[in-house]
Amino acid sequence: MVIGEMVVSMSDGRRKVVMNGSLVDWEDAKVHVSTHGLLYGSGVFEGIRAYADREGKQLFVFRLNEHVRRIFRNAKVLNLKPPVSEKEFSDKIVDLLRVNDHHTDVYIRPMIYFGTGGIGIRPSKQSTEYFIFTQEMGGYFSTRRPLNVGVSSWTRITNNSLPPSAKVSGAYVNSMIASVDAVQSGYDEALFMTQNGYVCEGAGENIFIVKGGSLVTPPPSADILEGITRDAVIRLAGDMGIRVVERDISRTELYTCDEIFLCGTAAQITPIGSVDRKQVGDGSEGEITAKLNASFESLVRGGDGRYSSWLTPVYPALVQKTA
Repeated sequence: MVIGEMVVSMSDGRRKVVMNGSLVDWEDAKVHVSTHGLLYGSGVFEGIRAYADREGKQLFVFRLNEHVRRIFRNAKVLNLKPPVSEKEFSDKIVDLLRVNDHHTDVYIRPMIYFGTGGIGIRPSKQSTEYFIFTQEMGGYFSTRRPLNVGVSSWTRITNNSLPPSAKVSGAYVNSMIASVDAVQSGYDEALFMTQNGYVCEGAGENIFIVKGGSLVTPPPSADILEGITRDAVIRLAGDMGIRVVERDISRTELYTCDEIFLCGTAAQITPIGSVDRKQVGDGSEGEITAKLNASFESLVRGGDGRYSSWLTPVYPALVQKTA
């Protein structure tokens, strides 16, 4: 496993993708030019992680049921009608991981979208289609050090324009332009503010600050995605006796708090060393961030039985041997 960069251990020619229930070769996983989801961004997606255990034999999908439940719930926002059940969708994900024989950390991308048809912003005759592909992945960011982030000049989309909580594919152009701007300005990532001037989240991550020994994170009303990793962090912190507060966060607090970290499926738990070139704490990973990171790293690899219900093992023969 390589941490800090995306890796592929098999040739693309051997990799399989699920397209509308069928396994196809990587190079044959294509959509038509008239696909509504391509032309108008009318699809919903998930990012899911699977983690290898310490021996590199078993693979655990992290909170698979919650991710699948969310993509089906979000499909309703666009009036998408998935052609399979939630259980069938989950089984397809696990089966694909087995077929691709993954034994290192993997990122899983399912998407449900309106398919082929004519030109027109309002889908009418288009069927609901879906795909699932897997990509071996270590760290999301290319650096191992705490991130240097900048507050973006672009504001986060609002719930009254395009629901940020629904993971609609077209909505992520908002994240893309903010993140690209940040990198071109010398930062590792962008931070969004809300239309009301409060801290929202990163371009693709939730945010937490540490202030006076408590964890503080923006509430759902701040146009955030209610992340599944965010929820895990809140529950981990509670189990560790760390107070968690959901409230609006001012921009100034980013410069004066003790610690900051981003979290998400791709980012996992990633410390921030500076905001707008103003150092956070001493610029290194803070004490509470480090504790949460260590706990999270242990549980996703099967090292903490208290959270075993969050993990779906991929290789059943190994489960039987250890039972």
